[in-house]
Amino acid sequence: MKKLFATVLAALALGISGVAFAQESAPAGEPSTAVEVIAVEAADAAPASIDTGDTAWLLTSSMLVILMTIPGLALFYGGLARAKNMLSVLMHVFVIVCLTTTLWYLYGYTLAFSGEGSIVGNLEKLFLGGITIDSVNGTIPEYVWVAFQSTFAAITTALIVGSFAERIRFSAVVIFAALWFTFSYVPMAHIVWGGGFLGADGALDFAGGTVVHINAGIAGIVGAIVLGKRIGFGKEALTPHSLTLTMVGASLLWVGWFGFNAGSAVAANGLAGLAFVNTVVATAVATMAWLVGEAIFKSHPSSLGAASGAVAGLVAVTPAAGFVGPMGALFIGLAAGFVCLWGVNGLKKLIGADDAFDVFGVHCVGGILGALLTGVFASPDLGGQGFAEATGSMGAQLFVQAKSVLFTIVWSGIVAFVAYKIADLLVGLRVSEEQEREGLDITSHGESAYHY
Repeated sequence: MKKLFATVLAALALGISGVAFAQESAPAGEPSTAVEVIAVEAADAAPASIDTGDTAWLLTSSMLVILMTIPGLALFYGGLARAKNMLSVLMHVFVIVCLTTTLWYLYGYTLAFSGEGSIVGNLEKLFLGGITIDSVNGTIPEYVWVAFQSTFAAITTALIVGSFAERIRFSAVVIFAALWFTFSYVPMAHIVWGGGFLGADGALDFAGGTVVHINAGIAGIVGAIVLGKRIGFGKEALTPHSLTLTMVGASLLWVGWFGFNAGSAVAANGLAGLAFVNTVVATAVATMAWLVGEAIFKSHPSSLGAASGAVAGLVAVTPAAGFVGPMGALFIGLAAGFVCLWGVNGLKKLIGADDAFDVFGVHCVGGILGALLTGVFASPDLGGQGFAEATGSMGAQLFVQAKSVLFTIVWSGIVAFVAYKIADLLVGLRVSEEQEREGLDITSHGESAYHY
């Protein structure tokens, strides 16, 4: 009877928080995309077992996140580039996915999800040592958890490509990506999700508002500033060569994002359903808000605006997806549509940087908005699932959310700046003026995307 009671308590806590519990037989670094792991002593009495439904959903979610990166993000960015740089952008995204995935399996996973350090984990699972097909994290095989988290690492680093596109050396991209992944993404994943100090403080980040979007957005704007503006920026039209491909990419991003958000429930349950619904609602409303804003301030709605609005909604709801109710997600999407529209227009002009595909204006601004509003709409009085146990009130939660935002900005900004400078020292960041004018497809890869 005591064992049964312990099992019921563990299951109840899982349903509320969306966190998979670590039992005595499970390895350290349990799957948790909610910020806090609810410590229930009785859960230790329940034997570790694999739930086939949860496992199938996480495998599917992992494939969906890969879909949103290649081809989704690659086509979204590729369409925004000029024709002479199309293959270059695709190569940047594709190779970053391959590089970061490799590094994740070698050392990224153990540093992010092993150990109890405040900033980074330990090397207990270096090269995935000690993990077997019998290793269990919560209700899924640990290998599945490793794979799922590897897709987050890959897309986060690839997001940065949109800021420095059309003027950076390919070798510099590879060096920067390896450094930034190691010293920014991996520590942030541990700090928020892997047992680090922000997670312990109660920061709410369901699927990556700080870890993914603010992290990448800050690295992007730093890169745009360090590299300088593209030739002709502000003087000639640097128009996208295929908004059709951009719309296709945005659509694939939306589809794949269900793996990103609903998959972060780490179970096929009601929490995944809530995250799924919130992802639909916020994205749809943000798209409409962006188009209304364009109609008011630019006299006409555009397909690029629709695609950008959808991504803005997806970004903003990411940290909130499992913590807020559908009406909270609706408001977050509404705010994201208007705020991110300002981010890629008014704020971009104020900064003066050539953020080629508006990584900062959409991902960083949208991530900040979503992270802060999570602290509001997580309130049960507003239909949310409740605040973190370490905070317990809206004011305390907002303080922790703001602290996590500020820490991410500073951490990623410093790491990104140093990583760009190291790449510049080793190989040089920027291509020559002649190469930039001819296009990176030919000068960097010896190929052309199109033959007329």
